[in-house]
Amino acid sequence: MRKHIFNAGPCILSDPARENTAKAIIDLDGIGMSIMEISHRSKEFDAIMDETVALFKEILHIPEGYQVLFLGGGASIQFCMVPYNFLNQKAAYLNTGTWATKAIKEALLFGEVNVVGSSEDKNYSYVPKGYTIPEDVDYFHITSNNTIVGTEIREDFDSPVPVIADMSSDILSRPVDVSKYALIYGGAQKNLGPAGVTFVIIKEEMLERVTRSNIPTMLKYRTHVEKGSMFNTPPCTAIYTVRETLRWVKSQGGVEEMNRRAQAKADLLYAAIDESAVFEGTAAKEDRSRMNICFVMKEKYKDKEAAFLAYTAEKGIAGIKGHRSVGGFRASCYNALDISSVELLVETMKDFEKQL
Repeated sequence: MRKHIFNAGPCILSDPARENTAKAIIDLDGIGMSIMEISHRSKEFDAIMDETVALFKEILHIPEGYQVLFLGGGASIQFCMVPYNFLNQKAAYLNTGTWATKAIKEALLFGEVNVVGSSEDKNYSYVPKGYTIPEDVDYFHITSNNTIVGTEIREDFDSPVPVIADMSSDILSRPVDVSKYALIYGGAQKNLGPAGVTFVIIKEEMLERVTRSNIPTMLKYRTHVEKGSMFNTPPCTAIYTVRETLRWVKSQGGVEEMNRRAQAKADLLYAAIDESAVFEGTAAKEDRSRMNICFVMKEKYKDKEAAFLAYTAEKGIAGIKGHRSVGGFRASCYNALDISSVELLVETMKDFEKQL
C-alpha cells in the first residue's frame, strides 16, 4: 500500500516521476541500457538535459540572461560556492534558521558578513522584520523557507544589491519573479526530484563580478555555465527524475496550480491545528510555511506524542516526526502530496483527540 508521505526530504514524488524513473532504471526508452548506464555525453542524455533545462525555464518563467545548472553537492556546497565566487569584501545575510546559519558560517570563511536580521531569539519561529539591506555589500542572501521550524518568505522584494536565495524547499510551489534575483539555488529533494542533484539559476551578469583568482575549478560557476553542467559527470538518474517531475508540474497547470494547491493544503491543516484543544503551531502565524507545517502537543498532552506518532503510522501516514532539534511534528506538504493525504492527517488528529 502506498503511504501518505510527509517527509521533509527526500520528498514524495509524483506517480509519473516515480514510475517512469523506475522503468528508465531498467531500460531507458528501449535502448537496451539503463539511465544509470548511459554516457552523459550521449545523444540520449543530451536530450534529457536539454528538455530538463527548457522545462525549468518555461515553468518558472526564467527570463533571458539567466543560466540553469544541475550540479552535485547539495545546497550545502552552494553555501561555500556563493561566497567563494561573489564575496569580495562584505555580504549581508538574513538568519532565519538552521540552514541560513550554516550558510553564514561558510561565508565567514571568505569575508565580512553583516547579519541584518535574525530570529534566533525565538528559536527561528518568525521571519525578521524591519531590517535594512545595506548598499555597500556584494550581495544579500536569504533562505526563503525554514524547513525545520516552518517559516517562509513568499515576497520577491526589491533590493539595492544582488539577491541570492536558497529555495531548496519551496521552489516550484509558487510563481517567482526570477528577475529580482541574481542567483537561486537549492537541493532538489524537497519539491523538484530526488536527492543527489542541485539546481542553480544564475544571472549571467554575476559571472563578471567574480574577481577572486584562486577559486578551484569545480567551485567556479563559470566552469559549469561554460560546460552546460557537463564539466564532470552529472547525477544523470536524478536529473532524469527532475525532468519527469517538471513534466508532471507542467501537465498539472504549472506553478500557478501548485500555488493554489499549496494554499489549500496549508489552510486545511493549519485550521485543524488552530481549532484543536490538543495541538498548537510553533511558527508565527504571519510567517507560517506552506511547505513544512510544524506543530506540537500542548503542554498538558506532551506525554502523548509517541502515542500519536504510533497512531498515525497505523493509518499509513509517514514522516511527520519533527526535526530532532525541535521535536513535535512536521507535515511537509510538497507539490506531489495530494490534498487527500492532508485530509487523512486532519481526520487522524481529530480522532486521536477524541480518545484523550
